[in-house]
Amino acid sequence: MAESGGGSSGGVVNYSRRIMGFTVPEKVQLHVAMLALQFGYAGFHVVSRAALNMGISKIVFPVYRNVLAFLLLLPFAYFLEKKERPPLTLSFLTQFFLLACVGITANQGFYLLGLDNTSPTFASAIQNSVPAITFLMAAILRLEQVRLNRKDGIGKVIGTLFCVAGAMVITLYKGPTIYSPTPPLHRPNVSPLLLSLGDAKPKNWTLGCIFLIGHCLSWSGWLVLQAPVLKKYPARLSVTSYQCFFGVIQFLVIAGFVERDPQAWLIHSGGELFSVFYAGVVASGIAFAVQIWCIERGGPVFVAVYQPVQTLVVAIMASVALGEEFYLGGIIGAVLIITGLYLVLWGKNEERKFAMQNAVLIQSPTEQGNNRSTSHIKTSLAQPLLSQSNQNV
Repeated sequence: MAESGGGSSGGVVNYSRRIMGFTVPEKVQLHVAMLALQFGYAGFHVVSRAALNMGISKIVFPVYRNVLAFLLLLPFAYFLEKKERPPLTLSFLTQFFLLACVGITANQGFYLLGLDNTSPTFASAIQNSVPAITFLMAAILRLEQVRLNRKDGIGKVIGTLFCVAGAMVITLYKGPTIYSPTPPLHRPNVSPLLLSLGDAKPKNWTLGCIFLIGHCLSWSGWLVLQAPVLKKYPARLSVTSYQCFFGVIQFLVIAGFVERDPQAWLIHSGGELFSVFYAGVVASGIAFAVQIWCIERGGPVFVAVYQPVQTLVVAIMASVALGEEFYLGGIIGAVLIITGLYLVLWGKNEERKFAMQNAVLIQSPTEQGNNRSTSHIKTSLAQPLLSQSNQNV
């Protein structure tokens, strides 16, 4: 890979790479990768809802998903992180167990319960509030400073309020139907697989939205809690593998009380098998690797601004595959949440620029000669703005 220009941590690094005889700038590669990532995540929302429509158990589905993710990540974690993986202690195991409880068990459980009662589009729309909720949690725990005397602080606060307002609108106001496509069942010349998906009507919209808010709270809590763990145990693949393992154990314990039917553990159709493999391999394995590369090369803000693209793609996919209807309350809430997302991201970006300017101003020639750095002047919460692992969907 040949470097074609300089870059910095604040933006996309400009590199190029020859692919099939053509020189492709790394900036283009990053945009293509992020678009593919959003399509992959969008597909997961639709595939998950289709699996629920086909009758797959909400306990069995995450068990199989995390087993596949664990088996996929384990060899990479073992061989690639041999040198940087600290010794495993009881303290670390306890922390991994608690992270799995919040980031996998509660997170994925709330997501499936919410999705079962709403729709993929609104599940994806509410997820756009995760950066704002993460900022709010970090501020409450004093991990993030709120500076209301600066425009970046005001932007983050207003963005958080927009996201909260949007989530409340989606939850409390369904509104009239804005768009109602023809369900697959009533379309001529539709494949049998599409017919099997159907359009499962929501059971309890408000309850489903509350579950999805619980999903976002769990996701945000995981992002906040994992930051100090990764500082002490800087082996991300290994940490994720341990969490997948403990997540499987926790779901199995829950299944012992909730899922007593042995038939629920059987895969009854090719559609169910496809959904399980898609969730475990594409949404928890491949997407994780792509996202880590994009975060490393493009930065967290670059990755996070693509999140609303996922909502648009989900809406199109769900309309075609599931005959999903769109409601006024959901559209208003989605607009508020996406607006809030960009305000929070703008505030974080301005905060980063301000910190870099301060670092340059206070760095003296003497300090440079003594090889001292002021790189510690940065935002207090390193990576709160995005999902570090796709398994938290």
